[in-house]
Amino acid sequence: MSMKVSDHILERLREWGVEHVFAYPGDGINGLLAAWGRAGDDPRFVQSRHEEMSAFEAVGYAKFSGRVGVCAATSGPGAIHLLNGLYDAKLDHVPVVAIVGQTDRSAMGGSYQQEVDLLSLYKDVASDFCEMVTVPEQLPNVLDRAMRTAMARRSVTAVIVPADVQELDYSPPAHAFKMVPSSLGMSRYAPVPGDEDLARAADVLNAGEKVAILVGQGARGARQEVMAVADRLGAGVAKALLGKDALDDDLPYVTGSIGLLGTRPSYELMRDCDTLLVIGSSFPYTQFLPEFEQARAVQIDIDPHMVGLRYPFEVNLVGDARETLTRLLPLLDAAEHRSWREQIELNTARWWEVMQRRAAVDADPVNPEYVVHALNDLLPDDVILTADSGSAANWYARHLRLRGAMRGSLSGTLATMGPGVPYAIGAKFAHGDRPAVALVGDGAMQMNGMAELITVAKYYREWDDPRLVVAVLNNQDLNQVTWEMRAMQGSPQFLPSQSIPDVAYADFARLVGLEGIRVEKPTDVVGAWETALATDRPCVLDFVTDPAVPPIPPHATLDQIEAAASSILKGDSDRAGMVRQGFKAKVQEFLPGHRHRADRPGTQAET
Repeated sequence: MSMKVSDHILERLREWGVEHVFAYPGDGINGLLAAWGRAGDDPRFVQSRHEEMSAFEAVGYAKFSGRVGVCAATSGPGAIHLLNGLYDAKLDHVPVVAIVGQTDRSAMGGSYQQEVDLLSLYKDVASDFCEMVTVPEQLPNVLDRAMRTAMARRSVTAVIVPADVQELDYSPPAHAFKMVPSSLGMSRYAPVPGDEDLARAADVLNAGEKVAILVGQGARGARQEVMAVADRLGAGVAKALLGKDALDDDLPYVTGSIGLLGTRPSYELMRDCDTLLVIGSSFPYTQFLPEFEQARAVQIDIDPHMVGLRYPFEVNLVGDARETLTRLLPLLDAAEHRSWREQIELNTARWWEVMQRRAAVDADPVNPEYVVHALNDLLPDDVILTADSGSAANWYARHLRLRGAMRGSLSGTLATMGPGVPYAIGAKFAHGDRPAVALVGDGAMQMNGMAELITVAKYYREWDDPRLVVAVLNNQDLNQVTWEMRAMQGSPQFLPSQSIPDVAYADFARLVGLEGIRVEKPTDVVGAWETALATDRPCVLDFVTDPAVPPIPPHATLDQIEAAASSILKGDSDRAGMVRQGFKAKVQEFLPGHRHRADRPGTQAET
């Protein structure tokens, strides 16, 4: 039997070492589906409930495995559904290859059923490489370039294969005019800056007395080097959200996340520094970096396209973080005075004390900060954590202390709703021997997570460690947007848009064969976590939490919080269940601690 184009595609993926393809079937890829049958499901076809989830699962797989994630979908609607997950990969610089079907070549241009101009549709999301295969001889070059480009540029690429082309007999490119042969593989490489540029960077860093370091996901492979540089310079280290697992939170000079979801000591670190070193991060919020002309700055990034952004850097070093820091370290002078570092460590220790107190504040019925804070002491050493967008991301960013081999991620740049559960599924296919925990809001759970519990139920028996815990923060409110409306627009909660129904998430989990526990009292929180992490199957924890617990930005003032409190009383005081002074007093209990608050009469917050 001759090899068809569809057979060759799967064979080439196997040769690239692809073990899983996250996909959903449709007649636009019937040829590929038949080939999967002939290939004995190798690479593994992982069936999601929706193509967007396939893309998210490929992103999660790529983020936690360090390998290329591959997803596939049918023509027309299937290809369209992939887009949100693919944009998540593009904006977070994650290598993902999308293989999508297309209508037969003979029908193109005829307004045929499910005909969509996929080359135009994918032009942006797969801007580094997007190609349609029209003859067998284009393969393997097209697929090889898609894989290699995704790896090299940490980006999204796309291969479009019309349905009739999938069924053609495969013939390789010949040794002939206008044929393009190809070959497998790409060696590892680690670019480094030139010696002159390293010397310039060292001069800037050595001149500083108050050095701040910001690390992102690009610093993940340079943990020891970042620590060595921070110690040499007496610096504090803040982390962009995608770099939360790049450095241990237990280190006393690691101030935690930065930005709207960040910590107070990270805000103070940037506010007070005179020198900034950014490593492997394209953190977008300039207002959380030092004031312009306040600090001299150096950036290290492996991608020349991403250097020079966000801040007026004096030196832009293009290179691998680990190799660049290894060469930079001998050029750095040891800090003579340690008062800057000592102040950073003091601020950070105070922050964790405030987090402990915020988690202990009474709420109705359960404080969501306590739910996440209580997980810290129970985290397995090899856990993989995912968080969805929304207020759940605040608690993930501020309360969880990642250390050692722990991994964590979320939708950093696109900040889309819905990837928390599919990310965790992708992580389990990357590391079936490690436990996973997904922190999701009830809005994201209703949007995407519930259906993907069916995917979890279908596959979890194949994982060496079956533990996948989905913690739902069930407050019947699209909470992050509610608080953004209050804090930024001074608007009360608009119930028709923000209120969502209570759903029996734990019951649904049990209905599909998983474990499920509903938690309505603070005294049951720790026991629920312990039970979920000890079960022999995935578990959904339905934590009924208080929507009135504010995800306060680290730079918020008491006046802004009071304005938010006032806005509540305009429209939804009954839902909040508090009178004005009672609400203000409660909010003050959650404040992260500002230096100027001690002179505000009646303020109960830690100062």
